[in-house]
Amino acid sequence: MSIKINGIQQLGVGVDNFHEAWRWYREHFSMDIRMFEDEAVAELMLPHTGGKPRARHAVLALNMRGGGGFEIWQHKGKKPEPPKFEILLGDLGINIGRIKTDDINSAYTKFKKSGLNLLTPVKKNPAGTEHFFLRDKFGNIWEINDEREVFRKEKSVSGGVNGALIGVKNMEESLKIYRDILLYNQVVYDTSGNFEDFEGLPGGQGSFRRVLLQHTDVKSGAFSKFFGTSSIELIEATDRVPRDIFEDRIWGDPGFIHICFDVNGLKQLREKVKDLGYPFTVDSSMAKDTFDMGEAAGNFAYIKAPEGTLIEFVETHKIPILKKFNWFIDFRKRGNHPLPNWILKLFRFKRVKK
Repeated sequence: MSIKINGIQQLGVGVDNFHEAWRWYREHFSMDIRMFEDEAVAELMLPHTGGKPRARHAVLALNMRGGGGFEIWQHKGKKPEPPKFEILLGDLGINIGRIKTDDINSAYTKFKKSGLNLLTPVKKNPAGTEHFFLRDKFGNIWEINDEREVFRKEKSVSGGVNGALIGVKNMEESLKIYRDILLYNQVVYDTSGNFEDFEGLPGGQGSFRRVLLQHTDVKSGAFSKFFGTSSIELIEATDRVPRDIFEDRIWGDPGFIHICFDVNGLKQLREKVKDLGYPFTVDSSMAKDTFDMGEAAGNFAYIKAPEGTLIEFVETHKIPILKKFNWFIDFRKRGNHPLPNWILKLFRFKRVKK
């Protein structure tokens, strides 16, 4: 099997109150499609959890407008530890999650009326794309990005994840991950200086090198029509020494804990990343043929980017479509060619309303 990277499956969001956070994300971001929910012990993540298995409660929540989901994740065996300092733009790791909208002005108006903490007005990035930034109730910053790609029309004003802004220490080193492994092969811009669209963000008045990356290939995995296209913006602070966002903390603590890509060919990917100098730090396929994730099953692996970002790869083996009818899809039997839209649209029956 050849390696296929099919899109961003989800952005991991560590929280200190699972139920409160998911209720907020359902209400304001329409992340209300429950693909799976599970309480278990993260036994394989020892390299990133202080060497100890950690009990957790997690849900993979999607938005029917398409895009990647949120993996909302709470430690249950220890107290979640928030950052001990204010995270500034350009600090090392995932600074900002990007979600899409096909009507930027309606999204801005809706979030303003809802009383959300808008950090900037609608402005343009160096490529001319309109966007704005807000901080959620839990301290996480989100970029709302003008993106006309919609999987299914809904009442919500925004869709799912279509990228992230990531602080890096050395741009050239980090590009080896995002360009050569994740195949974001097109540089939309590579520019340095002070940026008006960052004013209003913590540390946003500093000086930065910004590199926006996109992929030019058409994705063809089972869920690619739903995930859609995505981009990654790397941000290097050029006038100060950045700090590690997870300094003195562990994976799963509050904040953006990882970015996850749906893949096929995990075993072949294992060899590729090893040859490029970034071997898997976690690899579930070495422990089991398939890993049970509650209602779903598959295998997962992680690499650690030079700036510290944890990047997850998930190869899905089984997902529930309509659980009450015991309808699951086993991709080991079906293959990984695109699911038809009518099946993907059945995800709406997984909606959680309260």
